[in-house]
Amino acid sequence: MTDLPATPLLDTVATPADLRLLKPDQLRQLADELRAETISAVGTTGGHLGSGLGVVELTTAIHYVFDTPTDKLVWDVGHQCYPHKILTGRRDRIRTLRQGGGLSGFTKRSESEYDPFGAAHSSTSISAALGFAIANKLAGTPGKGIAVIGDGAMSAGMAYEAMNNAEQAGNRLVVILNDNDMSIAPPVGGLSAYLSRIVSSREFLGIRELARKVARKLPRPLHSAARKTDEFARGMTMGGTLFEELGFYYVGPIDGHNLDHLIPVLENVRDAEEGPILVHVVTKKGKGYAPAEAAADKYHGVQKFDVISGVQTKAPPGPPQYQNVFGAQLVAEAADDDRICAITAAMPSGTGLDAFAAAYPDRFFDVGIAEQHGVTFAAGLAAQGMRPFCAIYSTFLQRAYDQVVHDVAIQNLPVRFAIDRAGLVGADGATHAGAFDITYLATLPNFVVMAAADEAELVHMTHTCAQHDSGPIAVRYPRGNGTGVALPTTPELLEIGKGRMVREGKTVVILSLGTRLEEALKAADQLEARGLSTSVADLRFAKPLDEGLIRRLLTTHEVAITIEEGAVGGFGAHVLTLASDEGLTDAGLKIRTLRLPDLFQDQDKPDLQYAEARLDAEAIVDTVLKALRHNSGVAEARA
Repeated sequence: MTDLPATPLLDTVATPADLRLLKPDQLRQLADELRAETISAVGTTGGHLGSGLGVVELTTAIHYVFDTPTDKLVWDVGHQCYPHKILTGRRDRIRTLRQGGGLSGFTKRSESEYDPFGAAHSSTSISAALGFAIANKLAGTPGKGIAVIGDGAMSAGMAYEAMNNAEQAGNRLVVILNDNDMSIAPPVGGLSAYLSRIVSSREFLGIRELARKVARKLPRPLHSAARKTDEFARGMTMGGTLFEELGFYYVGPIDGHNLDHLIPVLENVRDAEEGPILVHVVTKKGKGYAPAEAAADKYHGVQKFDVISGVQTKAPPGPPQYQNVFGAQLVAEAADDDRICAITAAMPSGTGLDAFAAAYPDRFFDVGIAEQHGVTFAAGLAAQGMRPFCAIYSTFLQRAYDQVVHDVAIQNLPVRFAIDRAGLVGADGATHAGAFDITYLATLPNFVVMAAADEAELVHMTHTCAQHDSGPIAVRYPRGNGTGVALPTTPELLEIGKGRMVREGKTVVILSLGTRLEEALKAADQLEARGLSTSVADLRFAKPLDEGLIRRLLTTHEVAITIEEGAVGGFGAHVLTLASDEGLTDAGLKIRTLRLPDLFQDQDKPDLQYAEARLDAEAIVDTVLKALRHNSGVAEARA
């Protein structure tokens, strides 16, 4: 009689409370099963893989040692949280990741009590965890704040602002530095793990605090000498001088994949009376999955893939991606102008600037996750006569809005903003949607704001940006592939503030900004089939508006529709303001504005998101017909 296979440990763990019932020697098996489940799930859905594989053991150890959800665990960025979701009651839905109606690809408060703080932008975790820690301290309730932050996120100033303010939290705050790319410490090993266990122990912490108290009573020269000796010794052996200067007790580095090292250190940190404490763990992206470990980007973000071979499902060949069209044109511009520089904030390939970096490395600057610095750096370059292009996702440019206003717009400096991922972005959902840039830029004096309707227009607008020296200028364009139009061999220098007519009609006019032009033309075809003569204009500019063209169209049509891939307050609002100021609606013209709804849309396929937002051809036609029926009703009432 053969023995039945043992029940996988992961099947017995629905929540961290179940995990804490396991014996320490069972955790290795559980972590292996958790890694396999993560690989299987992402193979089905696509998404972020390498970062999650790198924290499987760390995730297991944190939930095993700490009392989550009473202890608040905050993942920085959140793209590494898939193993965390599996262990916190969401395993049955893990294959809905990043799908419509499914789990978010990031942490999300509405999903689970184990996601105390939503994240998707970098470097917010320490500030949030500090808030939880201080709130519990003030209320006298149990619970620590635990922040897990990657070394890349430590390039952002916000992380240090939080650490500089953290001392009041005491032992309520634990920061875990996940060093998974650039090791900032000596190699880890048995001796390092032993030292980390010793220095994190209650006995060692107590002795050190006693020594501090004694040193404070010494004459000032001796006190200073003792403090410097302590810092020097710890800095030489443990590498934590910077964090100690910020008020943290530093422990590490520790092998983040060795549970026998992680568990006792985290237990010591949990029970310590000293604090705040920073635990430095060294991990490897893609750990435990050979195709990910071998990949240059450690399988950071992947399509659906075959788990056995690691081969990703490739989308069928299509038009070039907008980011690559921009990158190629910027390389061409730089060939003719050595004043052109390119700046990005940790997104060289995502913004298409990897091609620029290869061609002109001396004029390419990746400032790390530091959008604020990147914008002001570009302003300094512009003030000294360079022609900087600041290529940043729309959602991340929000992080530098004060710099856009104070350092660029007020001084009228010719910084060129290439705003990638404008509009809705599909699987990444609300946190990455570029919904607000038209509104927050077009309201600023001195700014020129353009939106490309297709990849050919993006070529023209990139060229126009390069030649524009009279103030700040921005071009926005979406994520993904273009429409398939032929790219121009010679770019056109656009006249600032001038749109173009795409189709002439008499009854209805659709004023389009950006890539909704394709849907506008589909709607025009459907309206023409109903006997409604329809004009379509690509305005190109949200600011300055082509007032002459808008004035002509509003005074010669019965119904006008504006459409844009942005929130209320943008292009449509500016058209309405012009119409109101000049009394263009007095003759009975009906204007309707189509824009993104006043809500944060969850992840889904982009076409379904736009249908939900009522920014497709069907919604345009429906809006026109309702406006005409309203006109007819008013006329009948007056008769």
